[in-house]
Amino acid sequence: MNTLTKMALGLLGQLKPEPAQGDAADTIVLPAANMSGGMPLMQALAQRQSQREFAPEPLPQQMLSNLLWAAAGLNRPALGGRTAPSALNAQEVDVYVALPNGLYRYAALGHALHLVRATDVRRITGYQDFVDNAPLDLIMVADFSRMKLVPVAQRMAYAYTCAGAMAQNVYLYCASEDLATVIRAWLDRDALAKAMGLGSEQQVLLSQTVGRKAPYPLLPTAEGNR
Repeated sequence: MNTLTKMALGLLGQLKPEPAQGDAADTIVLPAANMSGGMPLMQALAQRQSQREFAPEPLPQQMLSNLLWAAAGLNRPALGGRTAPSALNAQEVDVYVALPNGLYRYAALGHALHLVRATDVRRITGYQDFVDNAPLDLIMVADFSRMKLVPVAQRMAYAYTCAGAMAQNVYLYCASEDLATVIRAWLDRDALAKAMGLGSEQQVLLSQTVGRKAPYPLLPTAEGNR
């Protein structure tokens, strides 16, 4: 679906998810993340970039496991510490995974995906057309009910800071594994929140598309690679 169609449907309140493709398991227990190897940090930083052409093939489960651990996994289990910082350790940002067969929430404790809705919400994760068919779209969602110790005026800034750190973790993992990714803030948040069944204290922050690079990437757009 092209951008103009999505925007028109959004104005009419008709931007909706599609039926799931195949069966959706209630829980997907991911294999243990591989925390060794990979590209050296400085080399990954040199390779970090946004790309907008994705092959449709799904990522192997081990790669999905590593990706999600990089984004927001437990790296200090005894302390409950994660790979991305969170003010006062509120852990207010959840990572959702939009797959063709359903919408899942990543649980760092247990390193598993839990089914939220058996629908395909990928096309609602952004106005760009490539989100519809990429293998997965990550959605960072703030849960302000976990931020009682943070002043109300500061909660959104804190949550975006945490989500930004998660997104950069994903960028570096993708650079290391030669995957394509792009972070996106241009989306219909109301339509996506409705499709995800979010509550009043939850807020969609950012989306990030991930997948293997398309065989023939397009030339950079006027927006350019970020």
